Amino acid sequence: MSLLADLVNLDLSDNTEKIIAEYIWVGGSGMDMRSKARTLSGPVTDPSKLPKWNYDGSSTGQAPGQDSEVILFPQAIFKDPFRRGNNILVMCDAYTPAGEPIPTNKRHAAAEIFSNPDVVAEVPWYGIEQEYTLLQKDVNWPLGWPIGGYPGPQGPYYCSIGADKSFGRDIVDAHYKACLYAGINISGINGEVMPGQWEFQVGPSVGISAADEVWIARYILERITEIAGVVVSFDPKPIPGDWNGAGAHTNYRKKGKDTLRIEGHLQTWILTLLLP
Repeated sequence: MSLLADLVNLDLSDNTEKIIAEYIWVGGSGMDMRSKARTLSGPVTDPSKLPKWNYDGSSTGQAPGQDSEVILFPQAIFKDPFRRGNNILVMCDAYTPAGEPIPTNKRHAAAEIFSNPDVVAEVPWYGIEQEYTLLQKDVNWPLGWPIGGYPGPQGPYYCSIGADKSFGRDIVDAHYKACLYAGINISGINGEVMPGQWEFQVGPSVGISAADEVWIARYILERITEIAGVVVSFDPKPIPGDWNGAGAHTNYRKKGKDTLRIEGHLQTWILTLLLP
């Protein structure tokens, strides 16, 4: 193991009570994720005990240059599978210095709805099936596809095994275990219809926690593909033509009712409400 790897994997608990908290939020496009880290004096398990923080919103498309400060409010804590130990990932949403949610902060309105006593009494369960495509970094072409060309027709790739049919399984398995480590209620994974395309499922989770878990699962996937030198795309139609698309199917159930599956991509109204 290299000295760099040794340093990355240092166990801080041997020498200090201080921890690293990675603050994570959704950027200006509504799909990109941003994060920055800070040192805390000791372990924290309650997001209300975490300090608010700020960032330059003009650099994320979320504030004008002449008034660029945006404030991060910690909302949910997860264990950090990269730094491990007592280090944490923190899901945040974003506000103006006056405390008003910025326009891209969808979580604020969702939290108001999910905290309504009538909604709480319904115990709304969500199971979200997140499809995604792994792309070769320098050519922006699906993993396992010949550069500039196409694989054989769809059919043998769904839930497949074999070097000629399944591409990126090490990334997928690393993501699966990292999500379980983080405390995300990830319930499964599978290869999808188009080669280079995969799916993970989060849930059943209650209310807004389902959205927090999906966003952190996406963050972890982005970090793992960064390490692997691969690009992850959540584009609903990454390859034009008769190739399988990628969506985020939503399964919904409330107390005493049957499960309802809502088909569609990320633009479906319920996800627009649910995701921060």
